[in-house]
Amino acid sequence: MRQKRIIIGNWKMAPKSLREARAVFQNIRSIAGKLQRVQTVVCAPYVFLSELKKVTKGHRCVLGAQDVSLERDNPHTGEVSVDMIKAVGAQYVIVGHSERRAKGETSEEVAQKAGLATKKGLIAVVCVGESDRDDEGRYTLFVKKQLLTSLEKVTQGNLNNVIVAYEPVWAIGSKAKREAALEDIQEMAIFVRKVLIDAFGEKKGAAIPVLYGGSVNPKNTTLYLKGSDIDGFLVGRVSLKPAGFEKILRAANE
Repeated sequence: MRQKRIIIGNWKMAPKSLREARAVFQNIRSIAGKLQRVQTVVCAPYVFLSELKKVTKGHRCVLGAQDVSLERDNPHTGEVSVDMIKAVGAQYVIVGHSERRAKGETSEEVAQKAGLATKKGLIAVVCVGESDRDDEGRYTLFVKKQLLTSLEKVTQGNLNNVIVAYEPVWAIGSKAKREAALEDIQEMAIFVRKVLIDAFGEKKGAAIPVLYGGSVNPKNTTLYLKGSDIDGFLVGRVSLKPAGFEKILRAANE
């Protein structure tokens, strides 16, 4: 097991105001700053990042962005470049989130984003996961192709700036078919690591952290952490609730 768990909060399109964002972040920061065995990352909306950076202290709770443009410069209305994300103090960026893929983002586009981000020194949180799980195991081939394609623009020298987040779409949100069982998570943690090792070698492949993201909450955190080989979580809506997020962070610290 790694020296530190990695817990990433994805705020998505929330909260509604800077005042609320600052209050939630400061609460999380005050907790995370005391936990020696957890690296906490808050991926807030772009519009809040520069202000949240002003109240960031130390290295135990840092900022990330929720997406990045695959364009470097030139006129692209509404796009946010990797240089802009770095300029406002973010150290991480989520790429290939299932919600972005559902809007049509391809693994080839994710690869370009991951390549740009890691080249610039950002840590790319590359999301992969199947929409459905069949009895024949075809979902593993889907995840393998998705993962390898999404990483094909990351150079060997920049693999240390990669985190993989496995998020089974069928287990996420209000339309989830069911909560992922511990066996589901362990199976895919082992599988994803094998794909990474086969692709990049034992040393580099095994060094890439593998997180789980799929309706993570304070009730299932300890079970998932103790019973599987994951290195942490990508947390959605609970990361906006300081009391619930605190329980996840403290469980990870134990």
